[in-house]
Amino acid sequence: MTAIASNKNNKPAKYTIIKQYICENIESGNWPQHSKVPSENELTLQFNVSRMTARRALQELTEQGILVRSQGAGTFVATFKSQSSLLEIRNISDEISERGHLHKAKQLMLKAVSVSEEVAILLNLKNKEHVYFSQVLHFENNQPIQLEQRYVNAALVPDYLLQTFTEITPHEYLSSVAPLTEATHEVEAILATEDICQLLDIETTAPCLQVKRRTWSKQGIVSLAILTSPGSKYRLGSHLVF
Repeated sequence: MTAIASNKNNKPAKYTIIKQYICENIESGNWPQHSKVPSENELTLQFNVSRMTARRALQELTEQGILVRSQGAGTFVATFKSQSSLLEIRNISDEISERGHLHKAKQLMLKAVSVSEEVAILLNLKNKEHVYFSQVLHFENNQPIQLEQRYVNAALVPDYLLQTFTEITPHEYLSSVAPLTEATHEVEAILATEDICQLLDIETTAPCLQVKRRTWSKQGIVSLAILTSPGSKYRLGSHLVF
């Protein structure tokens, strides 16, 4: 579930060993969701490390959505839903890899399209120019986790149709050719269309979480992404520090 950090002797860092220990207990079923995990003091004694090292391991797993920390109560295994941060623009394949799971993508559509007036306004297109449209279904451990529908400003990303989005995600590609400078999110609970429900392998009565995200580069609005996920498998979270 976690990447391995090593020191100059090619040995895993001590906090990484603790993270691996926790993740192995979760994945094996020894610690089901909502189970209390060892405290900083207990991990300090068990692994003969400093309290700061134990704290780092727990904090990083919390930031990844694997654990939940409650002041005064302890640290617990999080609900088994995939989690994405509302405050960050992250690559979904990286999120899934950080959970120790396998990401794959199925490219359903990639073409130039004429857009509606609403999409033209959101992309700040004055003459309803053709834009590029991609539809990619993302999987986590072979389970459909998110349908990504994305409208891209063709003038700013002329080579978009030349890509293969089974090998690289649209977000990853766009970040490389039109680095992100600004973004907006609109989050809504919806009932998806029958077609989308079939792709996500859910009932038509199942609630979904839909995020509409616009991203900017220095040249202007790059894309409008509509991200739809089963509500039973996905959540948004954030961690604020003031």
